[in-house]
Amino acid sequence: MATIELHTWGTPNGRKVSIMLEECGLPYSVHKVDISKGEQHKPEFLKISPNNRIPAIVDPDGPGGKPISLFESGAILIYLADKTAKFLPKDPVAKYKTYEWLMWQMGGVGPMFGQAHHFIRAAPTKIEYGIKRYVDEAKRLYGVLDKQLANNAYAAGADYTIADMAIFPWYGLLALDGVMYDNCGEFLSVQDYKHVRRWAASINARPAVKRGRMVNRVFGPPEGQLHERHDASDFDTKTQDKVAAKA
Repeated sequence: MATIELHTWGTPNGRKVSIMLEECGLPYSVHKVDISKGEQHKPEFLKISPNNRIPAIVDPDGPGGKPISLFESGAILIYLADKTAKFLPKDPVAKYKTYEWLMWQMGGVGPMFGQAHHFIRAAPTKIEYGIKRYVDEAKRLYGVLDKQLANNAYAAGADYTIADMAIFPWYGLLALDGVMYDNCGEFLSVQDYKHVRRWAASINARPAVKRGRMVNRVFGPPEGQLHERHDASDFDTKTQDKVAAKA
């Protein structure tokens, strides 16, 4: 099977796709796009992601055996689910429920939490209106998810799907570790959402999720950082603790 190129960086949107690739067991190679250095604006990246956003993929073995490039994490998740017939229910109702919660993340969670994070952490001056507006909306969305998970094992129902993979890097990790992103968890009162925390813990325990989180990670314990991922064996030989030991 041809090796998929994953052009990405260690952000929540990037982790969606590395988690899915690990869950599916597809061969892939990471091409780092360091957004802190503006590499997303390079012409070679814009050819596959004209919106200059990560992640993007190139699959040499696309539909009809022809290469295909895709940007937008939600589109990539749907493509990989179709390619592998995994993590997207075949039952029509369950499938559309999965799309429903995937779009909920794409249209709400990502943009609103991104803005909350910006105003809490990155804005050059503290703007209380901006902080309150986006923190309140992020908390509302947390409440929507918590209510859904009160009666369902996963976001779209009984099964683990691409919807969970899309939501987890944004809300799941923060629910487990409220100190992420300069204590955004304190602003969002993540400890109040017990159903989200239960769901997040179950997903975080999955081996493929643990591996997917390591890809392009540049913070945390060295053994949890895999800056270069070109083969599955790299998890055993190229984490930062092993790289440092060889230096």
